[in-house]
Amino acid sequence: MRIDQLLAEQRPVFSFEFFPPKTDKGYDNLRATLYSLRQDQPDFVSVTYGAMGTTRSRTIEVVKWIKEELRIEAMAHFTCVGATVQELRETVDEIESAGVENVLALRGDPPAGETEWTQTEGGLRYSTELIELLRSDRDLAVGAASFPEVHPDAESAESDLRFLRAKQDAGASFFVTQLFFDNELYFDFVSRAREAGVTVPIIPGIMPVTNYGQIKRFTEMCGATIPEPFERELEARAGDTGALSELGVAYAALQCTELLARGAPGIHFYTLNRSPATRAILAALRAAQPWTRAHQPM
Repeated sequence: MRIDQLLAEQRPVFSFEFFPPKTDKGYDNLRATLYSLRQDQPDFVSVTYGAMGTTRSRTIEVVKWIKEELRIEAMAHFTCVGATVQELRETVDEIESAGVENVLALRGDPPAGETEWTQTEGGLRYSTELIELLRSDRDLAVGAASFPEVHPDAESAESDLRFLRAKQDAGASFFVTQLFFDNELYFDFVSRAREAGVTVPIIPGIMPVTNYGQIKRFTEMCGATIPEPFERELEARAGDTGALSELGVAYAALQCTELLARGAPGIHFYTLNRSPATRAILAALRAAQPWTRAHQPM
């Protein structure tokens, strides 16, 4: 089922993001994780796409397996990096032939070791162009990324919102946000996006913290911030993996509860290929059903 149709018919929507492993062992571990996840009946699962197309075949293989064998809706990530327009079209053909109806269109990050994003000769420069390519002659639900704390390459918050609107105008029918740890950033972002003419659902992306060093690297890379009180508590548990993970899960559960109680359309969990934390949060949310307290869907 197309994710835009799912969002129109059901609230909230719960989804999980995984990345395709580069080794056979990692792939076997991911399959086992996804088998366990199936009993939680997520609404969809997304699979990332490596820089320079390094995991293209794995991405397609995994999304096809998720949809055909697990009977879970799947979304393939798709980037402009390292491919000509013709190669992009061929990859979309593969995705469609696998029966996948949902794609997350991204510009993509520079390859490892590089800091500047460079357009591939004969390729595309912006995610808006990729969205247009995907929507031009295909019946796909196309999502795109959004940034509550502003994209690192944006000139300003205002220009970032204009580009968000341009993604919608190009054919994006829903957005998934970058991770964040302060819910007010999300609510303020959605409010400003609505004022800018963005009308499609904006799904908040949540990552439970289970490793202090790892989350510090992630936030520095993507420009997300950690609220000072939360970071203080994380630092105090940095040497105790169990205690830090318990805090991360509890904090994420509180985040999700407030987001849903205030009308967010769902939650997209960044799992880092480890699902126990996110599965526990999902079970707690389904038990508490905070969305039933929402006065106005967002």
